[in-house]
Amino acid sequence: MSGSGYVLYDDAQARAAEPFALTRPFGETRAGAALIRHRWDRVMGHGASGFIGAPHLATFQEFDSPPAVSHSVAGGTLLVNSRFAPALDAFIPVLKPGEAVVNNGAIAAVRVAQGADLSADTDGTVGLAAFVMKTVGDIAGWWLTESWDAIRVLPDMLAADASVLADLSDDAPPAHVSVIGEHRLAAARGSYFEPHVVVDTANGDVVVEAGARIHAFTRLAGPCVIGAGAQVAGGRISCCSIGEHSRVCGEISVSIVTGHSNKAHEGFIGHSILGRWVNLGAGTTTSNLKNSYGAIQMQTSRGVQATGMQYLGSLIGDHAKTAIGTRLMTGTTVGAGANVFGDHSPDKRVPPFSWGDRAPFETYALDKFLSVAKHVMQRREVTMTDRMRDTLVAAWAAAKDSR
Repeated sequence: MSGSGYVLYDDAQARAAEPFALTRPFGETRAGAALIRHRWDRVMGHGASGFIGAPHLATFQEFDSPPAVSHSVAGGTLLVNSRFAPALDAFIPVLKPGEAVVNNGAIAAVRVAQGADLSADTDGTVGLAAFVMKTVGDIAGWWLTESWDAIRVLPDMLAADASVLADLSDDAPPAHVSVIGEHRLAAARGSYFEPHVVVDTANGDVVVEAGARIHAFTRLAGPCVIGAGAQVAGGRISCCSIGEHSRVCGEISVSIVTGHSNKAHEGFIGHSILGRWVNLGAGTTTSNLKNSYGAIQMQTSRGVQATGMQYLGSLIGDHAKTAIGTRLMTGTTVGAGANVFGDHSPDKRVPPFSWGDRAPFETYALDKFLSVAKHVMQRREVTMTDRMRDTLVAAWAAAKDSR
């Protein structure tokens, strides 16, 4: 679909999605094999021109992300709901003004007929339905109502994504890699496998992107996608989406690592999401199943939320850190910028920019947090820009009431 760009819209649910909405628009979260925005880029055939999100994210900037746009939307603008993750091979027709496509009856994208002033829409309550005159078709994909829904749908989404990505690869897997199972290993040129790596494709394709390095004594079990420049330093990685330039090791199952994060030591991570710039200390382990085998609840700023899921580990926000030996209980949320350490298993909800493991938490001093964040980014050869710093400062201020 041709055009000059589209705009991602964070509705009220997207702006409340803990712990990631505090530091990034919902379209910049990873779902399946890619950021939601990158999924829309593939469907549209071009990149986004901007996003409409929470006011404190007005300066958000990260790699190729588009800027926040004015709340004044011009006629002809194509708006997409950032909580909808389209299938990588989804089709969207050319939409005329006022026309929309839906999934499961909800509006996924609409072309605005006339200009609209959204300056009063500071909480995302307007929604896309206000611009729809006619629905013209369905689009394949998945709705993410809550942050943990990305784990709920991960096995199906990742299987579909890995299949699409494997179809696009014409590179033969290295001859010295042991591949078992009926699906495929798609290893891009520039990826590297040390000896003694096993790839199990019995349950889905495995995709390893350019620049990724798979160390000896690693078992990759599909469906699985290892992002560009990532390093897997041994262990069992099963049904996982490992973002670019991350470093992982140990046992990781049914989990998402957004990118540029470290889980570089032993320890089990299951049914969990790691934001960007996360560092897990050696031996950090999540529980993803209650002893009762019952459904898991999450403690959020909106109260206790039922997930209906039997397996759910931890949701860990951007720039969060855990000390060695940290044990995270089933259904734990670790807020952005939190520094978790102590003698106990942390509370099941660690507020953003907290210091410690139990309430009442101390606050991570802003100047100290920014200094550490800048240093961590430099280790990945990324410079913290003024806009990045301003976003973190705004997030720290916005989180005051939740600490």
